[in-house]
Amino acid sequence: MYAVVRRYASGAALADALVKSQPEVTALLTSIPGFKAYYALRSDEGAVATITVCDDKAGVDESINRAAGWVRANLAGASVSAPEITKAKRS
Repeated sequence: MYAVVRRYASGAALADALVKSQPEVTALLTSIPGFKAYYALRSDEGAVATITVCDDKAGVDESINRAAGWVRANLAGASVSAPEITKAKRS
């Protein structure tokens, strides 16, 4: 089991777009082979963290690519910080 956490320090616009586009984002990620779970969290300070869990590293890597593409396509010009990305493998 692998996971990736993407943390956006300035993510208010991203959080709003994720809520508005939830069905699209869900379809984008759940079609990844080995996909297990996706979570998005918004802090009171405006930061956003997304967590994707997949069976293997390839799934996690694909989720990073798809998330980046979705942000580029849907939030061009918005104030969204580049994410801090942390990958982890279940021990």
